[in-house]
Formats: sequence, C-alpha cells, structure tokens
Amino acid sequence: MKQVAKRGILHRKGRVGMKKRRSRTGSVLLFLLIFLLAAFMAFPLYYTVIQSLKPIEEIFRFPPTLYVSRPVLDNYGEMFRILANMWVPLSRYLFNTLFIAVLGTGLHVLVAGMAAYPLAKHDFPGRDLIFGVIMLGLLFVNQVTFVPSFVIISKLGILNTYLAYLLPTIGVSLGLFLMRQFISQLPDSMLEAAKIDGASEHRVFFSIVFPSIKPAVITVIIFQFINLWNGLPSDVVYNEELKSLTQAMSQITAANAYARYGPSMAASVIMMIPPIVIFVSLQSQVIETMTSAGIKG
Repeated sequence: MKQVAKRGILHRKGRVGMKKRRSRTGSVLLFLLIFLLAAFMAFPLYYTVIQSLKPIEEIFRFPPTLYVSRPVLDNYGEMFRILANMWVPLSRYLFNTLFIAVLGTGLHVLVAGMAAYPLAKHDFPGRDLIFGVIMLGLLFVNQVTFVPSFVIISKLGILNTYLAYLLPTIGVSLGLFLMRQFISQLPDSMLEAAKIDGASEHRVFFSIVFPSIKPAVITVIIFQFINLWNGLPSDVVYNEELKSLTQAMSQITAANAYARYGPSMAASVIMMIPPIVIFVSLQSQVIETMTSAGIKG
C-alpha cells in the first residue's frame, strides 16, 4: 500500500512538472509573438523618425538603411523654414487644427453620450433598428461616405467654413457605440432611485450617467481627437486661412516630393507627437472601455 501511494504521489508530481514546463513554454512563445507584433506595428514609427534624422545623402542611399550613420536636425529646420515662407502663418494653421479638434471632440462626446443613453436605458419602438444602423455605420470608412457627405454639406451651403469640418464628425458611429455599451452596464436601480427622488432625465444623465462612464468618455475623446488631428478632409475647404496643420504639412512635399522628402518626414514626426502622448497617458482608460464594450450587447 505504501509503494502504491508513493507511486501515485510521484505520478502527480510528474504531471504537475509537465504542466509547469508546458505553461512556461507557452508563456515564452506568447511573449515572442506579442514582441513580434509590437515590433511590426512600431516599425513605421521608427522608420519615420530615422528618416527625419538622415542627411540628404543618406535619404537617397540604395538600398535604404534602417539606421542613421550621421544624425542631423537639418530636416526639421528646413520644415520650419518652408512653413515660415508660406503666406499664411504657421500659427493660423495650428489654431485651425486645435480649434476643430477640441470643438469637434467636445461636440461629438456630448451628442454621442446623449444619444447613447436612451439607446441603452430606454425601451421605445425602433430602438434595435436604430442601433443596427449605427453598427452598420462602423463598417464604412470616411472615404466611402465622402461623396454623400460632400453633397449634404454643399446643399446646406457650409462649404469652405469650419462647419464643413465639424458637421460630419459629430455623429461618428464608434463613439456612440462605445458609450452605449458602457451605459448599458450601469445598474437600472441606481437610475430609478434618482428618478424616484425627483431627478429629471437631463439631471440623471449629466449627474449620474455621464460621470459614471468616464473611461468610455476618455476613450472617445482620444479616438476623436486623433481622428480630427490627423484626418480633416481637404476637399470641403478651399480657403488657405481655414486649412489645418496637417494640410499645410502635406503641402511641403507638393512642389518637389524628392527634394522635400526629409522635411516631410520631419513634419510627420511632429504631427505624431500629440496623439502618441495623449494615447500613452490615457491607455488604461482605453483598455477598460474596450474590455467593457464586449461584455454586454
């Protein structure tokens, strides 16, 4: 009996040891996979930075190198010199970009939150159909919807104005979807208690619902700000004084793409800094929102 018990203990120890080895091997493989994916996604950023630091003779070296032999800041100086010589000052482009990004983000968060609340916590005819249309909107990128958006903007008579930037960005589907998913997880008893105490729907939303979905709000702010900072359409505004910093940066390479390749890379690095800083500083809120968005449909 003692020998049988001893063999059983050794057998269990062997199985535990094999599981630990398999677990350790799986962890190493998973880490390597994540590392390769991270390196693949970070490579464009790395390549843009090193290209912006290369002198002209290294930029056009063939085959291209993935390192800088003699890093310089001449491309950044040339970029600012080109922008300084444009007839619209750099400060105007910067103001346009920040104005549209900040105002567009604020309006989108407000409208998306107010639309998501009834979709999540009220039962009315056509609710599921409306939410289905919103889900369908997630399938289309801006390039697909540009033509109907342009026609609507033209019919409204707001071409070549700030409204041409703002109007199409207020009703983006992604922000509404994320907020609706987050609001749907709030307990109904909390909202009903506030209504019993005499709170109106507006009071419930602004005093209880909106503060309770802070992670979703911050996530939508990040996505919308990055989208507006990098992706303002250039075909709805023709006045140079209304154009964004991104459009001004793209004009650096318009005259001579090869001669201005270095300054264009420097411009790309400058444009990437604000979105990266915002995303890195608030990434925990994004992870919490994305995790919660898939819990309840």
